[in-house]
Amino acid sequence: MSIHCIKLNMSHLKSAIGTFRCKYSHFANGSFFAPKLLPSPHQRLVVPARFANTLFWEKERKGGYDTKSKKKVSQKQQILDGLKELRQEFALFNQEWKEKLQSDPLLVFRPGETDVMFNFESEKDLNRWVITTDKDHNEGFTEAKFELSPSGFGLFHGTLESRVPKDGRIKRAGYANMRSIRIRKSFKREAFYDWEQYNTLVMRIRGDGRSYLINLASEGSFDILWNDIYHYVLYTRGGPHWQYVRIPFSKFFLASKGRVQDSQGPVPLNKISSLGFSVGARGGHEGQFRLEFDYIGVEFDPTHREEFAYEMYKQGKYIVAT
Repeated sequence: MSIHCIKLNMSHLKSAIGTFRCKYSHFANGSFFAPKLLPSPHQRLVVPARFANTLFWEKERKGGYDTKSKKKVSQKQQILDGLKELRQEFALFNQEWKEKLQSDPLLVFRPGETDVMFNFESEKDLNRWVITTDKDHNEGFTEAKFELSPSGFGLFHGTLESRVPKDGRIKRAGYANMRSIRIRKSFKREAFYDWEQYNTLVMRIRGDGRSYLINLASEGSFDILWNDIYHYVLYTRGGPHWQYVRIPFSKFFLASKGRVQDSQGPVPLNKISSLGFSVGARGGHEGQFRLEFDYIGVEFDPTHREEFAYEMYKQGKYIVAT
């Protein structure tokens, strides 16, 4: 076997590159179009086909559903706003160090006692939650509110509608969601809830007989992990009586963008970014909904030793999503 080495002429190489640019300029700007072909009398023209260049990359955490205002603020106004928040940030920084020096795991995490994470006693407590519906994105007509009930508790209520806008784009509609605002440390540093010492989610609620979906978000650092959410169903009885709910974290299963994942595992309790509840009109369940909260907490139950409730199968590497 012999190898022949050819000395290239630079003038010929530049001429070939120029010819390639002229013929295949449609590859520029990240878009791909099929080459222009001269059709024969019996052939049809080739229609250009464009391929998405963002298949494996997410530009925004919300996937285009960010509801934050895009209003531009001058640099001077940004400096003034920053100086106003500086005192608050230093106070939060001092509080962090006090908690770090004073906390004792033997006193904080006591078996059988519920540590309340979310109260619903005032407007300040309700401001820790964000409410979204399909109507917020012009994709439906569902309305929802989160406010104090006449009895002084947090009330998530509204009207579900599966009617879709007549734009030829939306196929299904009818959902409402409430989600806790992500906690942060001082100086705008994002943080997580660390519930690693607990194994049970505890809450006192009063529902309407509907089934709601509990969402434990665990956002990762990479864009492929931004939508990792662990779900479990919340069944409500309805009626005037309060309901105590105890759900082990081992019962939650992993999904991403509404799709249950093949690769499952226990909830990373030290990486919980937010807690939420969803309700939908799918299956003809339109109309009013009502879910009232007294408190939401976590607890360590020494009698519960299950790590993960579902069987896990190890598949070959050629199978997708395992």
